Amino acid sequence: MTVDEAARVPVVIVGAGPVGVTAALLLARHGVRSVVLERHRDIYPLPRAVAGDDEIHRILQAAGVGEEFAAIARPAKGLRLLDGRHRVMAEFRRTEHGHHGYPQTSMFDQPELERVLRDALARRPECELRGGVEVTGVGPGSTGPVRVTYRDDTGDHELWADAVLGCDGAGSFTRKAIGSAWEDLRFEELWKVIDVDTTGPVRCWEGVDQICDPARPATFMRVSESRYRWEFRLGEGQETVRELVAPWLPSSYDGDFEVVRETQYTFRARVADRWRHGRVFLLGDAAHLTPPFIGQGLCSGLRDAYNLTWKLARVLQQGGDERLLDTYESERRPHARHVVRLAVAMGWAMTGGQDGAAAIRRRALAAACRIPGLTELVGRDLSPPLTAGPLVRRSVRRRLAGTHGPQPWVSVGGRRTRLDEALGDSFAVLTATAPSPSLTALAHGLGVHAIPVADLGDDGTLAAWLRAGRADAVLLRPDRVVMDIVPAGGRDFTSPAAWAPLLHTTRSPVPFERTARKSLLRSTTR
Repeated sequence: MTVDEAARVPVVIVGAGPVGVTAALLLARHGVRSVVLERHRDIYPLPRAVAGDDEIHRILQAAGVGEEFAAIARPAKGLRLLDGRHRVMAEFRRTEHGHHGYPQTSMFDQPELERVLRDALARRPECELRGGVEVTGVGPGSTGPVRVTYRDDTGDHELWADAVLGCDGAGSFTRKAIGSAWEDLRFEELWKVIDVDTTGPVRCWEGVDQICDPARPATFMRVSESRYRWEFRLGEGQETVRELVAPWLPSSYDGDFEVVRETQYTFRARVADRWRHGRVFLLGDAAHLTPPFIGQGLCSGLRDAYNLTWKLARVLQQGGDERLLDTYESERRPHARHVVRLAVAMGWAMTGGQDGAAAIRRRALAAACRIPGLTELVGRDLSPPLTAGPLVRRSVRRRLAGTHGPQPWVSVGGRRTRLDEALGDSFAVLTATAPSPSLTALAHGLGVHAIPVADLGDDGTLAAWLRAGRADAVLLRPDRVVMDIVPAGGRDFTSPAAWAPLLHTTRSPVPFERTARKSLLRSTTR
């Protein structure tokens, strides 16, 4: 066993898929170094994830690749439910400007996204990718540095990390290493997934079609200019690809038709029973498996990365309270479990069962879709608020707590930019009126300014959002979740004593010029 010269690193990330690389980029924005270990030497070339929402686009923006992702993504109109004869039962529209400032649904090719992320990783001196390696050990111990061993062409090596992030997928070695087991949420179906490249006249509506047919449930979507995806639940027959996709193609079509990928997947619904052991954490498919019916699998993994990385950076860089890290699982596990259950419910409602009750369920679904306002309600954001906890002071009077702040375009110092670019990577205090002295002092204690939204020059989105939430001020976390509010007519946050100790640091904040970018507000208000 050889010991690398730089065997001690702040963070080791196991797995260089979208979740692992995004986590590395987010840590780099906070000035935290990481080594990413990946068994493949290059990106996996075949498509897998194809859909994301406006929240993950915002996370990719925070990781520094928002514009690059926009260049490879296509906005989608939403979701349609079709019966077995392809008649529209319901339509759930998605807008091109969601709460987070991006299209509510975007289609993309995962290899293209992974290339964007890998290119960004190569530009970051804080990140190192080691491909073609096999991780052979993670641990031991619940306190202190974590030993990670791996093998490559030159032999066996070890690293000592202050934290390890297991982003190594459904068969996660890291999950097994910490003794975590699956909680089975009782959904398991075998589906055929077909990716096709064709310039032919495929019938589509620029959104996702879900065929609610108990005999042959299916999903169809256009991914890019000439790329399409079909998913079919497998039955007893052995139909060919052309027979399966025939309803979407002209009967006489004999043009170009390249099957990029044809494979079988078992769609499962599972959540790991523990996401952390000491400084070892599980993210993405290592922590949860989501059926694809609401397109939230990759989204949930990127939310994991965004939630954990700012907390980990505060603990590692500034001596933040270790209890901050406890909030990762307590916030993300219930949220992910809710999303998985929602996907299961949608799956059963759309495709569930081939018994005699299936037709009754289908008629009930069609009737429910005709209820006024229901389609608009279902078409809203699929990500629920975080539940109350140490970093979410949620109550009846604090309805905004646990939700994300919106991201409009703002004008700062004569420059038009998105809100998050203006706020930087840390906390932010936004106020409806001039902040009180105590509020200003609290903001300065967090190393930020208390900013009246009128000074941001947006289109009124922020002021309207505060009014609707009956808040005179909000404290936004680095992941843009509302942590606490000043209720309308109040002067200060309602419970700073509950969360201030968690945010206390034993060292001075990292100089801002050492972080990945400089907040426009900091540079223009100092």
